Amino acid sequence: MEHAPRKRFGQHFLHDPGIIGRIVGAIDPQPGQTLLEIGPGMGAITRPVLTRCRQLHVVELDRDLIPRLQTEYADAGELVVHAADALKFDFGAVPVPAGRKLRVIGNLPYNISTPLIFHLLKWADGIQDMHFLLQKEVVDRLTARPGTAEYGRLGIMVQYRCRAESLFHVGPGAFRPPPRVDSAVVRLVPWEALPCPARDEALFAALVHQGFTRRRKTLRNALQGLAEPAAMTAADIDPARRPETLSVEEFVRLANEVAASRT
Repeated sequence: MEHAPRKRFGQHFLHDPGIIGRIVGAIDPQPGQTLLEIGPGMGAITRPVLTRCRQLHVVELDRDLIPRLQTEYADAGELVVHAADALKFDFGAVPVPAGRKLRVIGNLPYNISTPLIFHLLKWADGIQDMHFLLQKEVVDRLTARPGTAEYGRLGIMVQYRCRAESLFHVGPGAFRPPPRVDSAVVRLVPWEALPCPARDEALFAALVHQGFTRRRKTLRNALQGLAEPAAMTAADIDPARRPETLSVEEFVRLANEVAASRT
């Protein structure tokens, strides 16, 4: 069955067998694990993953694709189709055996990848890992280090919750239709215990958000109204530095110092 990719859903269907094999190999699905695929589309990853793990949940918004998913892969295993918008989906409602966690995979539409990742972080405690095919620019931001052009709010908030690793590059020719940008596969593994927990995560998030709306200013000016220079000094952070130079640990340390000063 042919299906014309829909621009409003950001659909670019993966078709390169070599890339599909590398992605499935990186995921390494095993029987007994609970996996969920976001946006299975034409099922390029769906069949090989389902064949290996025997059960797979999928979340698909395009209702024209759902009948195909429900019938074409019945021979490969048990496919549980959720007709839903992944941005509104309750990932915590997926049944997972006691002692296990959900594994999330997907070729994510470029136009919703960032808000979708933020949405998924709400369930990080119940997720074992995430493997996504994304726009390379987004993967670069997810894995960026302090002081680089790609470093920003997305990378900090993800790295606070997860270990982020860029796995390999995927060219436009692997998709139909070819996107105008390069792609990459990323692995996100939520920390079992946060390396540097924030006392007040809302405050930490606010500091990061405000800091990167004024990333070229000094911390003294960028965080005005949220963090005083005295708190920066107490956290062993120079108020003359710029937000883009602070590591995740330093942002947390500053947030904890501000939180302590308010008690």
